[in-house]
Amino acid sequence: MRRPRSDRPVPGLVFVDGSGCGGIEEWGGWPETISEVGVAVLVHDKPGCGKSPGDWRTQSFADRAAEALTAVEVLRGWRGVDRHRIGLIGWSQGGWVSLLAARTSPEAIDRVVTISGPGVSMAEQERMRIDSWLRRDGVDGEDHAEGMAWVDEQARRLRSGEPAAQVVDVRRQYADRTWYDVVTQATATPATAEFFARSMDIDPAELLPELTCPVLALFGGADDSVPVSTSVARIAAALPDVERGRHGIAVFPGADHSLFTGDPRPGIARRDQLAAGFLPMLTAFVQQ
Repeated sequence: MRRPRSDRPVPGLVFVDGSGCGGIEEWGGWPETISEVGVAVLVHDKPGCGKSPGDWRTQSFADRAAEALTAVEVLRGWRGVDRHRIGLIGWSQGGWVSLLAARTSPEAIDRVVTISGPGVSMAEQERMRIDSWLRRDGVDGEDHAEGMAWVDEQARRLRSGEPAAQVVDVRRQYADRTWYDVVTQATATPATAEFFARSMDIDPAELLPELTCPVLALFGGADDSVPVSTSVARIAAALPDVERGRHGIAVFPGADHSLFTGDPRPGIARRDQLAAGFLPMLTAFVQQ
């Protein structure tokens, strides 16, 4: 936990991690950077990561949302934190989780910030990512078509309830294909395929209209992992009262999935490579 120095209680944000394993030590300088906007921040290990017991691969988005809400209550009890102004800031997959948590317990969440949180389901986002990355890697023609066909076949099989281990076993017949590594990245093992299957069709468009708190949705214009334009359109259409300025949506030109505008460079603080305007916008949102 980090809390800026202040004579008055400050708002708080709980960090909600993205996909895969995530421990406290893996956040880099994010807790310090976000706390500089005048908020207390709380980070925690995902189950089975860092010093935490359990296994995140056995969770669903609903489980992750419950975990985030528990962290909110921990932050609410800390001295110097305004208990009435506690929100969530979710990165990537954490965006879906944060919206679900806010819908589940609206009285507990004061606001939500999503960074590269897709406005589409995980199944749709993953299909877009795979298509983009295959083209980036020069996989085209029949190879590209075959890879995308398997993406759709895998989704169909998982939706039908076919055991993930069986789906993964069938998929191994394509292990020598040029598309295989990209297509299987998020569902490489039966455990990760099961995790994907549990929450693959949760749709933000069904969550957003029911939210009672303000939402700030931020994207990088150069993000090749999220359908940015589609996400912006769907979030804008689904958020209640968006036309009254209660919510915010922004795309930062040239910024990547984490809102950085360049790769790490020696001698340059990573904070200085964040998209211009991101921190002032976040400050205004959490302090309003």
